[in-house]
Amino acid sequence: MDFPTIPDQMFLLIILIIVVVVLIIIVFQWRSVAKSKNEIKLLEKEIELKKMSMVEKDIESKRLMDNPIPLPQEQQDSLSAIRQSTTEARSRVGYLHSEINERLARLEAETEQRKLEKMLKEIEQKEAKLKKMNK
Repeated sequence: MDFPTIPDQMFLLIILIIVVVVLIIIVFQWRSVAKSKNEIKLLEKEIELKKMSMVEKDIESKRLMDNPIPLPQEQQDSLSAIRQSTTEARSRVGYLHSEINERLARLEAETEQRKLEKMLKEIEQKEAKLKKMNK
């Protein structure tokens, strides 16, 4: 068998083209990785800024709560009534949430019990059939 030979210059040209294509692919991948890293850094900075903003707001609200502005008695009574109604609403919500959880747990238990009872009946029927078949 006589294979056609590739001249040395043509072989080097093919190798050179392959190397150039590989280098181009590597450069594009490197650029995309660098771009992703920059985007991640930018997102991290944005998160830090949001955290700092939240801390500033929290500090401001605590400062306002620590230095209460003297209010007239009528407004103080109104605030007390609002706080009381908020407390009552929260307690009702807590009670309702607990009641829902308890009822849901009971419903799940009853459903599971019915399912197990049904399975038990099916097993008993199959056992009865097996006993009849064995006699």
